[in-house]
Amino acid sequence: MKQVKRRTWFCLVFTALLTLGILLFLARYFTIGGDWASFSANKHIYDKSGQLISGAVLDRTGTVLYDAASGAYSDDKIIRQATLHAVGDRAGNIATGARQAFSEQLSGFNPILGTTAGGHNVYLTLDADLNRTAYEALNGRKGAVGVYNYKTGELLCMVSTPTFDPENPPEIQDGDSRYEGVYLNRFLSATYTPGSVFKLVTTMAAIETLNDYESRTYTCTGSTEIGGQTITCPSAHGDMDIYGALANSCNCFYAQLAVEMGGKTMWQYAKKAGLLDSLSVSGISTAAGSFTAAAEGSADLGWSGVGQYNDLVNPCAMMTLCGTIANRGTQVPPRLLLKETTAAGLRTGHSRAEKHSGTLSSDTCALLASMMRRNVTEHYGQSSFGSLAVCAKSGTAEVGSDARPHSWFTGFVDDADHPLAFVVVVENGGSGASAAGSVAAKVLTAAAEAGY
Repeated sequence: MKQVKRRTWFCLVFTALLTLGILLFLARYFTIGGDWASFSANKHIYDKSGQLISGAVLDRTGTVLYDAASGAYSDDKIIRQATLHAVGDRAGNIATGARQAFSEQLSGFNPILGTTAGGHNVYLTLDADLNRTAYEALNGRKGAVGVYNYKTGELLCMVSTPTFDPENPPEIQDGDSRYEGVYLNRFLSATYTPGSVFKLVTTMAAIETLNDYESRTYTCTGSTEIGGQTITCPSAHGDMDIYGALANSCNCFYAQLAVEMGGKTMWQYAKKAGLLDSLSVSGISTAAGSFTAAAEGSADLGWSGVGQYNDLVNPCAMMTLCGTIANRGTQVPPRLLLKETTAAGLRTGHSRAEKHSGTLSSDTCALLASMMRRNVTEHYGQSSFGSLAVCAKSGTAEVGSDARPHSWFTGFVDDADHPLAFVVVVENGGSGASAAGSVAAKVLTAAAEAGY
């Protein structure tokens, strides 16, 4: 009898463990089954060479960017090059491309039918024609361009160069400068010395921590001494308040502010601005920026407030900061995935805007917006942007004595009909306002004409 009882208990325990195991398996199957299905060993959706044979990638207008069944990219060579980093290459070297990042969606996985019903269509938020405009505006120069709707989070333009035609990939030799970093999506995965665009952060910190920031005046003679070293400006700006200092992008003024506020405060505001964290763009992580709080009272701390020293910023993060300023403090992170449909066109999922309310002060953002608007009307030239109410900041980032500076131009359109935030980085482009600013003008004009 005792032996029967032991066997009975053993069977009950075994049955309980089996049931628990089945429930655990089902829970994982329904939550991460798509990851299992999109594993590269699944021969239902990958061929022998590891190429995806299921689903299609399209832009927001329905233009096919990649069809997995045929293995073909867009018929337009320029669009293939302009959207390479958004779609991905056949060899899988571009990890942030849709072919890899959205492989689960492309597989068409269904908990009941698995992948037997066929692949799905993945629509990106991008406009292929707008990407073409940005690519052509860069004109062979290395860099990145991003434009997004700061109300919906939809990323309309994302271009990274250098690039290549995925239908005819080149044989890239080590040391070939033409393709340096070609597999890196510079918009999402790179960080750059920001130069004067970082003065937006220093201005924000001054507005919120210095009670007399509005009444202050400063006379720029072209240089100033901090910590036994000389901080220089390209020219003597004369008498200015903080509004004029931002418009003139005065290094001397901003270095003095950074030293007065201190390294801890500067780091806190770089963090508050979202420039030190990684963003998630429809599940794709961006590179995190960095800010080093140099010794108090040092020239290094002054240069960090100017956007030099060890400052590093990701282009997508800078664009998002400008979108937050445009939204008067509410951050809407960018997203790349617009919707997902079956091959028959039935909608199976979509991505919605995610809002982070109150990340920045609405009053501070309103003041920054007016200052950035003044930059355009009084310094960069409104004529380049037509009737668009562009608010912007340029940056010319020094990256070594033997190299031309990187060019930055970032900002937003302060218009409910065209809620666009943008960033342009041109590597070794020289002046930010002329090199990167001219690219921004072409892309924003095209975006407005397209109704965005």
